[in-house]
Amino acid sequence: MDNIVSISNRRYLGSKYKLLSFINDIVERECDGIKSVADIFAGTGAVALLFKKEKKHIIINDSLFSNRIIYEVFFGKQRIRYNYLKKIVAYYNQINPYEDNYFSEHFSDNFFSKTNARKIGAIREDIENMFEKKEINEREKAYLVSSLLFAADKIANTVGHFDAFMINGDLDKKLVLPNFDYKEICGNTSNSIFCEDANDLVKHIKADLIYVDPPYNSRQYSSTYHLLENLAKWEKPEVIGVARKMVNNTNKSRYSLKQAPIAFSNLINDIQSKYVLVSYNNMGKKGNSRSQAKISDQEILAILSKKGNTKVFETEHHYFSAGKTKLHDHKERLFLCEVGKFGAIGYQKRKTEGLIKSPLNYTGGKFKILKQILPYLTKSHTLIDLFGGGFNVGINADSKQIIYNDKQKEVTRLIKLFKNYDSIAILNKLDENIHKYSLSQSFEKSYSFYGCNSDDGLGQYNKTGYYELRKHYNEQKESDEKDFSLLTLVIFTFNNQIRFNSKGEFNLPVGKRDLNKAVRNNIIRFSDKLKNISVEFHSKDFEEINPSLYKDVVLYCDPPYLLGKASYNENDGWTDNDETRLLNYLSRISRAGHKFALSNFTFHMGIEHTQLTSWINENGYFVREIISNYSNANYHKSKFHLNSKEVLITNFPI
Repeated sequence: MDNIVSISNRRYLGSKYKLLSFINDIVERECDGIKSVADIFAGTGAVALLFKKEKKHIIINDSLFSNRIIYEVFFGKQRIRYNYLKKIVAYYNQINPYEDNYFSEHFSDNFFSKTNARKIGAIREDIENMFEKKEINEREKAYLVSSLLFAADKIANTVGHFDAFMINGDLDKKLVLPNFDYKEICGNTSNSIFCEDANDLVKHIKADLIYVDPPYNSRQYSSTYHLLENLAKWEKPEVIGVARKMVNNTNKSRYSLKQAPIAFSNLINDIQSKYVLVSYNNMGKKGNSRSQAKISDQEILAILSKKGNTKVFETEHHYFSAGKTKLHDHKERLFLCEVGKFGAIGYQKRKTEGLIKSPLNYTGGKFKILKQILPYLTKSHTLIDLFGGGFNVGINADSKQIIYNDKQKEVTRLIKLFKNYDSIAILNKLDENIHKYSLSQSFEKSYSFYGCNSDDGLGQYNKTGYYELRKHYNEQKESDEKDFSLLTLVIFTFNNQIRFNSKGEFNLPVGKRDLNKAVRNNIIRFSDKLKNISVEFHSKDFEEINPSLYKDVVLYCDPPYLLGKASYNENDGWTDNDETRLLNYLSRISRAGHKFALSNFTFHMGIEHTQLTSWINENGYFVREIISNYSNANYHKSKFHLNSKEVLITNFPI
């Protein structure tokens, strides 16, 4: 009876053969209009074959040449003489050479017996000779080499990889070359096969669905499967060490190194597709150090969220660790990103055409009324955001240069974090603090997991860790690490406010929410946008900002409202004298020919701001009423709030 094998009949790290139904179910249920699929870290090729059977156009890639030559058998378009190849395979299975060759000299009595090593080397040499004499074409050569690879891998004295051989292993297994299932290798018309770095490949391919299954850990596949690479290429290189690895093997993957998150981010950014499906597992700190994942779930989600709407699916999976490690409760995860528009950054551009919300839910922030304000901040070369706060206004302005200023240096430092650190690095820092102080992660677990509900919030659970973090923050010296502590506090604090007592200590109580998905997305979008605009940062008293130093200025002022009750206005944070100084300052810069726009209340909580209204009338400034609703400060509302009048005041027509 013929020895017929399928593409998945191999021992291979990270093989997705047992996950095919899971992958197929997700794609069928969640994806529409899939006519082409690119498997760019294809490994065994099992996932690509799944979609080939469903008549999809296939793009398949792997950086290992030994995998690429197998793909030529299953996805290649060149005609082959199947029955002729079966006869050659039958002949190879009968030969028994007695002479040594390159392969037997290096791989006998370690990975193979002398008999099997001689046979492997002789067969590989004969295949090469047949190809050089044009007795077989390129795909027929690939068929025979692949059959030899499958046979050698099956009897190799290993636990599934070639980093080492077993000292007391069985070397007496018989080498038997198989044939491939004809139904799996036929019917190819328009598939594309590559052997490239995936990060380079995605820059010049397109597919409806791109499947991404990168290496998870520090094991380099080029080293792990060095023997099969050597046999496939048949360049007969010098080999060294106990494992007989090839000298100068430079095919190293960045996904097995510390820079894996950066490589993944660049890959996803360059992908051109409607959907991106990513396989990754939850190894975390389980297993030995070499098996631990190089990219966290948080990093994957942060990166994919830039590209489009992302869903996460998971299933139980037996993990092949190629060693003695046994893992329990191991799950394989699928991250499905719906890009939307077909293109590398199409969805991102469309998504960011809207307004960017600051991650700092600053009291009195102008995000909800931005559409009423921005049209009157004319398209000047320079916008000075004089009381920058959470920076909702400045980051959304259509100016070539933005000047951010806020007297509270701690707030300025927080905004600079978003400018200076990658959004993934920011989320990692926050997650480190969350883990260190045992704070909630509703992003991953439900409220019920913490014994809480959505109405009451997570404050009771977070209380102990939050106050430990607050104490630590107040004891820290000024540094980026201290700023990350503050950012964590702000996310977990009451109404996400920022307030310091007379001693300069952060003193707000714990709040109801945590670093949920919405906040994470705000961090990603805000940080990414901030890196793409020109911003100059200051932490000065407003009178120290001189508009004459800048080109074509509009100065926007959102000061603490004198009639307001916000936390930043407590303990005489903004006084009558400050209000007078500001109005005089604006009059001076107006006389100097600079434009300004001022947000304020002319009437609030039953009180008229007579100083402000007199100043407007005396100078003939322009006023537009704003419909406002600061729901994050609604604990201050009273019946008088309904009679409040917020306005935008300018020294130019609106």
